[in-house]
Amino acid sequence: MLPLIIEPDELEKNLGKENIAVVDLSKADVYTQAHIPGALHLDYPQILLKKPPVMGLIPDEESFGRVLSELGIKEGSHVIAYDDEGGGKASRLLWTLYVYGHKNISLLNGGLHAWMNEGHPSDQNPVQIKKSDYMPKQGAEGAADKNYILSKLKDKDSVLLDARSLDEFTGAKKFAEKAGHIPGAVHLEWTAAMDQTRNLRLKSREELASMLSERGIVPEKEIIVYCQTHHRSAHTFIMLKSLGYENVRGYAGSWSDWGNSPDTPVE
Repeated sequence: MLPLIIEPDELEKNLGKENIAVVDLSKADVYTQAHIPGALHLDYPQILLKKPPVMGLIPDEESFGRVLSELGIKEGSHVIAYDDEGGGKASRLLWTLYVYGHKNISLLNGGLHAWMNEGHPSDQNPVQIKKSDYMPKQGAEGAADKNYILSKLKDKDSVLLDARSLDEFTGAKKFAEKAGHIPGAVHLEWTAAMDQTRNLRLKSREELASMLSERGIVPEKEIIVYCQTHHRSAHTFIMLKSLGYENVRGYAGSWSDWGNSPDTPVE
């Protein structure tokens, strides 16, 4: 059983093994220049549903199943995802798999930055894909929507975590009809979890636990993460799960939904 956060050395040992599916969500030109041997390329927009102005929604079962089948991913596949931006896109894929009940998932710690900067093998050749016929069913575990959050605003056992920039959180920057944040939310920009000196890996468990506890984010509570479209906060979701937080939910649509809804309160 592979860990949720996998190191490049451990991934290299497992390349080519049966049921290991490595998925690259880097930009297409980056993938063409260099990718992990055998990695399957996936364009990030393929795993999103858009209903403007609301973006970043969960794809329906047929659409998501088609994406997985085109990549040759099966029910028994262990999916290891990475990208070239610190893990946001890769984490969004892993979160979507989680919501669909596919729990054999791993995030490559540091992604392409760590892999290439630390001398691991790369390839430029396209990968031959043997398509599958995988149609997972969407569940409710790991996901939250607007109505669910509205019901939790005064719940002391739930914490809303905003992973956007500080300017977005305070309303200094506006990317929806309304600016600000969900009432009661605490702020932790997603990049704060990254160690810039270690190729964008997650910071140590001790550092992360300290940052979280300072904000009242403790394992005993339900944590609901959001950003603008649940791209950045998907990385926060995976980080929390890796630390042993059991009750974590991601808000698909995030501020593009909340900030454009006429019936939602804002701070």
